[in-house]
Amino acid sequence: MNISPDPDKFAKLIEEHPGPIVMLNLLKFKAKAEGEEGTGAEAYGRYGSSVVKMIEAVGGKVLWSGRPESVLIGDSSNEWDAVALVQYPSPKALFEMGLTPEYQQIHKHREAGLERTVLIACAPAPLLNATE
Repeated sequence: MNISPDPDKFAKLIEEHPGPIVMLNLLKFKAKAEGEEGTGAEAYGRYGSSVVKMIEAVGGKVLWSGRPESVLIGDSSNEWDAVALVQYPSPKALFEMGLTPEYQQIHKHREAGLERTVLIACAPAPLLNATE
């Protein structure tokens, strides 16, 4: 499974949304890390401990991370091991961070640890049908 963003989708997001963006990360870890010691969660932890510093360096921040407890609505086959909300000043900042040699070096831990992932870009918007 490919766990890297589609460059064309990224380019469109950068063009259409120049402002702040929150990335919803849904993460499913491998039982055993591929090509590394330990579990998939441990490999991803090595990635996470380094990437947080990079996120902060580009003006972003981790808003929340945790473990899903249960699926209340939806297909239980889509259960995830972890969820994170990460804010960036812009999609461009995220994209440029991903191109740095430092990021390229730690990305191997992300690949070693993740069985599958979904990354959803979320832009600020008023609530649907909000009443005053």
